[in-house]
Amino acid sequence: MAQHEDRPIPRCFKASHVNARISSPPPADLADWSAGDLLEAYAGRTLSPLDVMKAVIARIEAYEPRLQALYAYDPDGALKAARDSEMRWLKGEARALDGIPATIKENIATKGTPVPLGTAARPLTPAAEDAPPAARLREDGVVILAKTTMPDYGMLSSGLSSFHPLARNPWDLTKNPGGSSAGAGAAAAVGYGPFHIGTDIGGSIRLPASWCGVFGLKPSFGRIPIDPTYYGRVAGPMTRNVRDAALMMKSLTRPDMRDPMSLPYQELPWLDLDIDVGTLKIGLMMEAGVGLDLDPEVRAAVQRAAGAFADAGATVEEVKPFITREMLDGLDDFWRQRAWMDMASLRDEERARVLPYILTWAEGGKALTGARVYAGMNQMMVMRHAAVAATHRFDFVLSPVAPNVAYEAELASPIHDPERPFEHIGYTVAFNMSDQPAASVNAGFTATGLPIGLQIIGRRFDDLGVLRLSRAWEEMCPDKRLWPRP
Repeated sequence: MAQHEDRPIPRCFKASHVNARISSPPPADLADWSAGDLLEAYAGRTLSPLDVMKAVIARIEAYEPRLQALYAYDPDGALKAARDSEMRWLKGEARALDGIPATIKENIATKGTPVPLGTAARPLTPAAEDAPPAARLREDGVVILAKTTMPDYGMLSSGLSSFHPLARNPWDLTKNPGGSSAGAGAAAAVGYGPFHIGTDIGGSIRLPASWCGVFGLKPSFGRIPIDPTYYGRVAGPMTRNVRDAALMMKSLTRPDMRDPMSLPYQELPWLDLDIDVGTLKIGLMMEAGVGLDLDPEVRAAVQRAAGAFADAGATVEEVKPFITREMLDGLDDFWRQRAWMDMASLRDEERARVLPYILTWAEGGKALTGARVYAGMNQMMVMRHAAVAATHRFDFVLSPVAPNVAYEAELASPIHDPERPFEHIGYTVAFNMSDQPAASVNAGFTATGLPIGLQIIGRRFDDLGVLRLSRAWEEMCPDKRLWPRP
C-alpha cells in the first residue's frame, strides 16, 4: 500500500548492494518499511536501526499533533535503544527482532510508566515491571518508543478519553480510529513503526484495525500470555501486513507464569503462511443477529471477498446469525456491574473525573441484583456455546468486523447512547467468549475513502490458519491504496 521509490543510503552501515537481500524495493521513507524488510536490511548491514528510528520520529513529529495516538512517547530513550541495537547488529549479537520500532497499548504495563487505563480518575503510579507482551518484545530487541492511547477503562470503541487527548483516524481526521486500541490503530496506519500491540475483550483490536485499514489479530484466548488476565481478554498484534504480525507472534506467544489462564506453549511455524484456498470450506455470516443494520458498502465489500474465495475454489456457505438480544443485554449487565465495582471504590472527586458517558453507563450496574448479574454472566456462556455450534462445520468463517465504518471522532459509540452501548459489536464479541482466533484485514474502502474490515474467524486455537487465510486475502484484495498522510 505504500509507495515504492528510490531509497536513501543509510548513514552508518556499508552502502553497497542495498537491494541485494530485498526481493522488491521497499518505500522511500524508512518509516514505511515492514519489519521483515528491516530485519533483512539490518542483517545485510545495508541499514541501521538508528536511521530507521530517526525516520519514525520524524513521522511522529509531522503527524502526532493531529492524530494524538501516543502516550509516554520517549524519543530520546528510543534513540538510545536504537544505538544499542545497532551495536548488537555490528557485533553479530543481534536478537530475533532487534531494532524494530514498536508501540504498546497503554493498558499493557511497561516498567516505570504509569498505567492510567485511559481515565483521569486513576493515580499515576509507575508500573513495577513489564507485562508479558512488553517483556517478550524487549527480550527480542524491539524498541518500544511509546504507549498508545485508549478510552476510559477500555470500555469504548472510540478514542474518547478523560485522560488522553482525543485520538483521530488518519484516513479522515474528523472520524474515530475505533477502540479501545484507538491509538494503536492510528499509529499502525500512519507508520509509527511496524509493530503495535492492542488488547481485545469484545472487538478492541479488530474494530480499530477495521476502521484504520490495518491488520489486527485477536488470538485464541490464552495464546499470548497477559497480565492481568480476564475472561475473553487477549493481547494481539496490529500491523500493516500479515507477515509482520506473524513475526510478532513468534515472540509474543512465549510462556509467562504470570498468566495462569494461558495455553500450553506451542512452537508453531508462524512464518509459514501458505494455504490452499481451494480445499477450504468457508462460512459467510452477513448478519450479526442483533444491533445496527449493516451498511450497504460494508455488505458489498464482504460479499466481494467471499466471492473471490469461491472463485479460488473454496466452498462458501451461509452461516445463520446466532447472537440474540438476550445475550448482548446480559453481557451488558455483567460488564456494567464489573465497571461499577471499579468506580465504586473511588472518592467522589476521583469518580467525577471519569468520562461522563462511561460513568453513566457504569452507574447502570449499581442497582443490579446478584441474580441479574449472574444471569448476564451466564448469557456470556450461552454466547460461547452458540458461537462454536454455528461455526464448527467450517474451516473458517467470514463476516464484517462491524456493521458501520468509522464515525465522528467526538462520539463515544456509533449511536452515542450509554443505554445501548454495544449495538456495533455483534460480529466481534462472540469470538472473545468462544476463545476463537479472529482477525480484521482490509477489504476495501467506501466511496468516501474510509476503510472496511473483513473478519476472518478460525476454529479454536487455529491462530496460524487465520494468519494464513488473512495473508491469502491480503494478496487477493483488489482495492489497495497508499497509506494515509493526514
